[in-house]
Amino acid sequence: MKIIAIGNAALMDGFALLGIETFADASADEINELLTQLVRNRERALVYLQQNLMSQGIPMIQQLRAQGGSILICEIPDLHTAEDYQPEVEKLIGRVLGSSVLERQVGN
Repeated sequence: MKIIAIGNAALMDGFALLGIETFADASADEINELLTQLVRNRERALVYLQQNLMSQGIPMIQQLRAQGGSILICEIPDLHTAEDYQPEVEKLIGRVLGSSVLERQVGN
């Protein structure tokens, strides 16, 4: 299984230190081509993708999120917005189970 991180150069430095394959400052076309190659080669992959790239209308991101399969895309926040970041899965859990489920339990 491949582990890949895509985002701005500052954010990718940390992933590179962990030995993860990184793509810094990749264009929407480059990201689409990378994901297309993963699908074409039938590779299993965990792809960390910087939050702002999720909304750029990259066709393969939309396709992979809709169909599921062997490529998992995980959204990661920008360095300067990490504290205010709320992932989509957290929002979904809050809607389904109630926001109190996600609150920290003091003393546990």
